[in-house]
Amino acid sequence: MPILNVTLSSAPDAAQSSRIAATLTRLTKQLLLKDETLTAVAINHVAPAHWFIGATALAELEKTTFFLNILVTDETNTASQKAAYIAAVFAAMAEELGDLHEVSYIHVHDARAAAWGYGGLTQQYRAVKKTLG
Repeated sequence: MPILNVTLSSAPDAAQSSRIAATLTRLTKQLLLKDETLTAVAINHVAPAHWFIGATALAELEKTTFFLNILVTDETNTASQKAAYIAAVFAAMAEELGDLHEVSYIHVHDARAAAWGYGGLTQQYRAVKKTLG
């Protein structure tokens, strides 16, 4: 049940957002083994003139970039799974966005089960309830 917050260095485009959400949901299911029906994706945009790398605007660099912050429950994925996910997401985003700057970030944020959840219940509560039947 991860939440993915994506920031793109582009103008809003509903078709592109739909493709990116579908791709990220698929990769999250395949590589991090998360339930796609509980995967949420939120996409935001920052104009290239307002996104800087090395104090130079992306508009000047004529590159694209993105930042993905995905929140997952701590200790539910291995380092190898996360590394494969980061590589696959970077490749997929490069295909979608075009001339992608290397300084494009993906953060797999491992959150403590007691510190987050959905539907008013923590992930810790859900895990304990699941083991008790």
